[in-house]
Amino acid sequence: MKTSLKILLVLLILGLTIVSVIPAFAQCAQCAAAVKTNAANGSVTAKGLNDGIYVLLCAPYLAVAIGGFVWYKKYKRKDVNLEVHSEKLHLN
Repeated sequence: MKTSLKILLVLLILGLTIVSVIPAFAQCAQCAAAVKTNAANGSVTAKGLNDGIYVLLCAPYLAVAIGGFVWYKKYKRKDVNLEVHSEKLHLN
């Protein structure tokens, strides 16, 4: 019962996420034209815009890397003792 309720909840959230998508009308063409004309005139706006894009690109990867490192350090097994018995294993 709990498993089917969890699946239903996940499907409901996924469905609401898909239905509630609002199209975004970004001004990428305007930004690109402005950067292109500024770069032609000798402005450093294009470099600043590219640096900002790199920062926004690296932030999620850095967050995942830090989370993975913390998870690894927290759940790393220490002093694991594996003892294998010499008895035969009967599967019947």
